[in-house]
Amino acid sequence: MKALRFLDALLLREFVSTFFLAMRYFFAPKPTINYPFEKGEVSPRFRGEHALRRYPNGEERCIACKLCEAICPAQAITIEAGPRQNDGTRRTVRYDIDMVKCIYCGFCQEACPVDAIVEGPNFEFATETREELYFSKDRLLANGDRWERELAANIALDAPYR
Repeated sequence: MKALRFLDALLLREFVSTFFLAMRYFFAPKPTINYPFEKGEVSPRFRGEHALRRYPNGEERCIACKLCEAICPAQAITIEAGPRQNDGTRRTVRYDIDMVKCIYCGFCQEACPVDAIVEGPNFEFATETREELYFSKDRLLANGDRWERELAANIALDAPYR
């Protein structure tokens, strides 16, 4: 009988302490954010939507070395090279990335000797069809133009670790 009373008192004390702990967290400020309207911090090393960068004079950076295509473990990158009209240097004629295949490993960005292909800060690129996830050279260059300031800042912040 004494053992049962002791057990009941122990259970009651545990219940009360657990209840007050729950109430403390219930009334505390919430650590979550209201996602569509508030966005959290994104690391400079974040790997999001791909982009092709240009030099400040407007010339595209890609020299068609095909290192990104060779290193891609998912074989998501397709490049065709050709000579340039004005000076005969080698440039890309076709640069396609199949984002359905992409595993966002970042190897393409690491392999690029001129920082032409980068993974940008955009993580909101949901689509309704698979065809929209097939990025052509024009789309990649448009992404690079749109985020150039952020991309340059992220690359500068990441430079000590490369």
